[in-house]
Amino acid sequence: MGGDGHVPGSARLHLIDGLPLLRPDEQVFEAMIKGWRNQQLARNLSPGYVDDQERTVRAFVRHADAMPWQWTPQHVDEWSADLRAVHGCVRSTLRNYQGSVRQFCDFLTNPAYGWSDECLRHFGTHPVQVVYDWNAATHADEAEGEPERRAFTRPELEAFFDHADEEVLRVRGKGRKGWLPAFRDAALFKVAYAYGLRRNETRMLDLTDFGRNPEGREFGEYGTLLVRYGKAKKGSPPKRRSVLTVWQWTPGTIEEWISEVRPGMRHSPSRALWPSERGPRVGVQRLDSRFAAYRDAVGLDPALEFHSLRRSYTRI
Repeated sequence: MGGDGHVPGSARLHLIDGLPLLRPDEQVFEAMIKGWRNQQLARNLSPGYVDDQERTVRAFVRHADAMPWQWTPQHVDEWSADLRAVHGCVRSTLRNYQGSVRQFCDFLTNPAYGWSDECLRHFGTHPVQVVYDWNAATHADEAEGEPERRAFTRPELEAFFDHADEEVLRVRGKGRKGWLPAFRDAALFKVAYAYGLRRNETRMLDLTDFGRNPEGREFGEYGTLLVRYGKAKKGSPPKRRSVLTVWQWTPGTIEEWISEVRPGMRHSPSRALWPSERGPRVGVQRLDSRFAAYRDAVGLDPALEFHSLRRSYTRI
């Protein structure tokens, strides 16, 4: 509750009472969006998540060609069919989009915020909930990934890592400085596999994220890894976790990269474990393109992706 007695996001906070609106449809909708943003930020949801929510609702407005007080379940049905059939959205993405619209409708129809009354006053109608259990994708299975996405087999994994090492030797044999990022990529893929990391978790590692494990002294300074940018629940900050080192080869790979190769990188003064040629931290696009290049060079299944390294960690 604000100091003026109004809850964050309420219509009274975002519309000036008594003044006529020059463009009622546009002004009321923008006020709704602003109020919803404030309500979500007041709940301590992350700004990035709030931005995604807003983009989804605006996309739905464009597709429906109707304002929230005009929405019907049929608009959701047509939009959902378009997302699946035309845009090829996977089940989880469709469910997330529908969830954003559902939450927006929940906000608008909550009497505490006063948007129904404002719409009745300006348009003679009011918003209703248009996303129900019977017209929305359900979360029926914890494993919703496409069935063709899988882990590496052991021979595939060995072929992939062998090619990454050979690429370092090939580029270095030509006397080119490109062997430094090639070495980085080879070490990066191995670390992602060794600790079962996701793509962003890998690229966001810092030099200080390694530590000792009292129960695994044979790993020295690399007995544990603190993952600070783990996958978060929607609207929450990144989730942290510690992962123990399990393979004997892992500390040697990390130590060689940090002590012998990384100092030669242009942006080595940064704290990032994986600096890029142009900035302090390697980018997501670089990880995807290099992974795909190595996979295709070896002739591996195109269904294999960076996340397949994490799947392999849990199975091999």
